[in-house]
Amino acid sequence: MRAVLMAGGSGTRLRPLTCDLPKPMVPILNRPIAEHIINLLKRHHITEVIATLHYLPDALQDYFQDGSEFGVRITYAVEEDQPLGTAGCVKNIAELLDDTFLVISGDCITDFDLQAAIDYHRHKQSQATLILTRVSNPLEFGAVITDPKTGQIQRFLEKPSASEVFSDTVNTGIYILEPKVLEYLPTYQECDFSKDLFPLMLAKGEPMYGYIAQGYWCDVGHLEAYRQAQFDALHGRAHLTFAYYERSPGLWVGQNTTIDPLAQIETPVLIGSNCRIGPRVHIDAGTVIGDNVTIHADATLKRPVIWSGCVIGEEANLRACVIARGTRIDRRAQVLEGAVVGALSSIGEEAQISPMVRVWPSKRIDSGAIVNLNLIWGSTARRNLFGQRGVSGLANIDITPEFAVKLGAAYGSTLRQGAHVTVSRDQRSISRMVSRSLIAGLMSVGVHIHNLQATALPLARSVVPTLAAVGGIHVRIHPDRPDHILIEFFDHKGINITKAKEKKIEGAFFKEDMRRAQIHEIGNMVYPTQVIELYSQGFERNLNVEAIQRGRSKIVIDYAYAVSGAVLPQLLAKFGCDAVVLNASLHQTGPTHTEREALLNQLGHVVEALKASFGVQMAANGEQLVLVDEMGIAIRGETLTALMVNMVLTQHPRGTVVVPVHASSAIEQIAYRHGGHVIRTKANPTALMEACQTNPNVVLGGSGEMGFIFPQLHPGFDAMFCVAKLVEMLSLQEQNGIGGGPRALGQMRADLPNVYHKSYTVRCPWGAKGTLMRYLVETHPAADIELIDGVKIFSPNRDSWILVLPDAGEPLVHLFANSADRHWVDEILREYRARVQEFVDAEQGITEVREMIEL
Repeated sequence: MRAVLMAGGSGTRLRPLTCDLPKPMVPILNRPIAEHIINLLKRHHITEVIATLHYLPDALQDYFQDGSEFGVRITYAVEEDQPLGTAGCVKNIAELLDDTFLVISGDCITDFDLQAAIDYHRHKQSQATLILTRVSNPLEFGAVITDPKTGQIQRFLEKPSASEVFSDTVNTGIYILEPKVLEYLPTYQECDFSKDLFPLMLAKGEPMYGYIAQGYWCDVGHLEAYRQAQFDALHGRAHLTFAYYERSPGLWVGQNTTIDPLAQIETPVLIGSNCRIGPRVHIDAGTVIGDNVTIHADATLKRPVIWSGCVIGEEANLRACVIARGTRIDRRAQVLEGAVVGALSSIGEEAQISPMVRVWPSKRIDSGAIVNLNLIWGSTARRNLFGQRGVSGLANIDITPEFAVKLGAAYGSTLRQGAHVTVSRDQRSISRMVSRSLIAGLMSVGVHIHNLQATALPLARSVVPTLAAVGGIHVRIHPDRPDHILIEFFDHKGINITKAKEKKIEGAFFKEDMRRAQIHEIGNMVYPTQVIELYSQGFERNLNVEAIQRGRSKIVIDYAYAVSGAVLPQLLAKFGCDAVVLNASLHQTGPTHTEREALLNQLGHVVEALKASFGVQMAANGEQLVLVDEMGIAIRGETLTALMVNMVLTQHPRGTVVVPVHASSAIEQIAYRHGGHVIRTKANPTALMEACQTNPNVVLGGSGEMGFIFPQLHPGFDAMFCVAKLVEMLSLQEQNGIGGGPRALGQMRADLPNVYHKSYTVRCPWGAKGTLMRYLVETHPAADIELIDGVKIFSPNRDSWILVLPDAGEPLVHLFANSADRHWVDEILREYRARVQEFVDAEQGITEVREMIEL
């Protein structure tokens, strides 16, 4: 006898599992559904199979080939144009069916006795025998009534409504047919057994019987049924052939699989070949794990179905979910009940996929993100769109042209139609691509563009007010991650936009709430031509040019292959300052940390050899810098902050400086020497820029880490103006007899206050950050703490402090300790590292107890 395996369905209700896989190839117990059906046919000595295919036919053909490896012979019939329906696809191969044949659906799991049904068909001399079964809820199936004495079918109804149900006996989609019945079907037309053929045969009085089979049957038509079939098979309710050896009762394990002795497994469980199960992994009964799966330490698996090639991170929590092939679940991520994650997706650290959510294939979920809605379109689910200083992500992976178009449209939708915006970038090809995509999105919502093209960031900020733009966008390689793109947004003054504005853009982006301009409203684009001239005018206006000209300094500038618009040497030459330029050509990828350090070392040797006043390495497209003194020694970080504050306040006594909350207390000591004032802000660029603009008499803002702001020029960080200002200040101090000449940076550094300042980073889950901050506030006297950003805790005499500062973009907490006593700094860091870690561990334990109570 031949069997027709109907395997052409697209499996819409099983998506996202069937986005790139036909439904019969979806695995049950690590074998495709179709393989279980072929094993069933083979057990009943049916070894000639004709498979009808339509949706993704190559997947099934490539797996089974001619069927010889599976003990059968398979012929394929592919419906090329349109699906012909359950009956139409069988009519299409009528010439191959010259004797009694069996039709079976490719999406069912069953252990029926097919031979008994075939014997019943022959005994009744039936033209069509429907194999039936009894179910508790027949609404999703075809209900059938048979004569209780003869078994002849009297009535049936395909998928009845609740009011139409007349039987709990349903059609399983398995039929035994005679070739004659196919004569009732039209050729090359879509038709269905239950809707077209069987009602017609019933009307014509053809002998049709229903065989009520005993055993297990499950129509794997939706995701809940798919999960249930796995559990039923594991618990022995369905008698299927397992692909692996039963190592112990209820534990089936494939070859070359390693299970750590500390892992806890409650049977029944199936684990595939080449798997690695780490220490203290907890696997509940009902779990199915595919081949080549790695489960890292302390993960908890509560009845998930995990396909082949997945990686499950440490302390991950999977509950009654489905994880498709090749997916990576990172540390402490959670995928909850009923959720389904499509193939080749990536779930970031401490992310959560909420119950019943479906994630389509090849999606990336950011660390800490909570996904409450199905993720179908787009490539990424983010916890937040904006980070510490704009929107960033892996170049051409996270930040793609499609993403940038949508981001531009979202930003433009928060502006009035007809508004003007500047767009600038560094000179790299990836930045050009992203900026053009942003421009397309902005123009689509009726925003006009001033395209500054490749421009150093200080220039881009400085010209926004002169162009009457409502804001600007700058695209560049991330200063700290050379494989990332950073997109920064600033307002009409050139200041980074506020958190409130960021939330508006995020709202438009995630809700896809973008307006669409009509043809005549599409934005225009112009190319301003006087950007450098405008910047140069402000540059010259805010310098003591005569002092620079009298000083005749020589400096060395290293652009580290990374800064657009190298205009600084021309400006300095105009003022009589000799600037030697290194590494001014531009590389398409940013220098790594190691490469930048090597270039800095080279810069030191050149400064010494040329007997230059100092050297400077530029970074962040003109915003940041590292100094090198006359002896070739680098000055950076807190030392650079203190040096700049000291030099500026020497020139502008009683001025105000603005620094981030974590800056060294040496700043207050320097300000006291010069009668100056210190304002501390949150540790983000926007807060620094705003404070420099809103407070009177500010002469300097920023830090060695983020860059320096000279508010009289423009509100942003500007390493180019900082270099010119250094030349000016050194020249003035030489002319006034201060500091010992223009090559005295090393001596000035030696004169700075002796303060020890160290930092350390501790991992802290997103959900524990707020609780940790509250714990610190509650356990310290109010008089000893300061809450500008994070929690700063002072010593009793307030001359020392430690700051606990949550990271804005990662599940981390930063500790900054500051004191004149090195021993105090080391001890307080050690103490608070332990306190934070103990708190985090305790919070995690409480969460696990709550989960156990819920279960």
